[in-house]
Amino acid sequence: MSLSEVQTMRTGTVTPTRKPDHLQRWLPKLVLAPTAVAMIVCLYGYMLWTAVISLTSSRFMPLYKFAGLDQYERLLNNDRWLMACKNLAVFGGLFIGLCLVIGVFFAILLDQRIRREGFIRTIYLYPMALSMIVTGTAWKWLLNPGLGLDKLLRDWGWEGFRFDWLVDPDRVIYCLLIAAIWQASGFVMAMFLAGLRGVDSSIIRAAQVDGASLPTIYWRIVLPSLRPVFFSAVMILAHIAIKSFDLVMAMTSGGPGYASDLPAVFMYQHTFTRGQMGLGAASAVLMLGAVLAVLVPYLYSELRSKRHG
Repeated sequence: MSLSEVQTMRTGTVTPTRKPDHLQRWLPKLVLAPTAVAMIVCLYGYMLWTAVISLTSSRFMPLYKFAGLDQYERLLNNDRWLMACKNLAVFGGLFIGLCLVIGVFFAILLDQRIRREGFIRTIYLYPMALSMIVTGTAWKWLLNPGLGLDKLLRDWGWEGFRFDWLVDPDRVIYCLLIAAIWQASGFVMAMFLAGLRGVDSSIIRAAQVDGASLPTIYWRIVLPSLRPVFFSAVMILAHIAIKSFDLVMAMTSGGPGYASDLPAVFMYQHTFTRGQMGLGAASAVLMLGAVLAVLVPYLYSELRSKRHG
């Protein structure tokens, strides 16, 4: 009789058996399977379905009669789509650039271990906790010529002051830019502050011993070492700019006219309110292409750096 059997007879207990190895291997896969299936069907499946619809003449309801690239040709000849793309170029370029500049500036400021850093950091980050709908509504009130800053300053005696960009077709896109930067720059600041706190302080001290000024240290030593943070920030900001919809709808609804249209607004309105599903699907595919144009180079650089690292 084995020792384990003698111990079992004495104690009256049964030693639990080990779970089969194959069950331990498959249990995590079984748990994650429903989520993976839902993601494949609801994300990649609908992306593929949208691409199929863009090749048809669908209007109010999906039609699966192949129409080639007719919708894309119509899209590229549509003045409203071209205006939306122009607005995206202005909005996206300034949004990414100014968010980076403001975020890096405030990150460097907080990296000096100033007093009440936690309180100031909370103030910077607070806008990111708000939804774009709330942000758009608040800034719509602030920039409204009859309600907001324009009226307030004129009531205080500044009769010559005028800030009517919200109703100016040539400047309304900059109102969207102000609100978007106000909300997103704090997030960029948090990203860079985390990166700055990870820089070895001995490098900075060695540069100071060599006589380098603080601006020179950050410009030539610290910020170049934060290249991955820059890539991540640009990718996230570009994604926010390309899919901007709720901010536009809350502030301007694409107006005046369609002077503040962005591709996401164009896609929604043509797909769901104008009965041009095929045209809207074509615009969605081009938006996806723009996102991939930003994402793929970033992923390639990351994978390449890991492979060579």
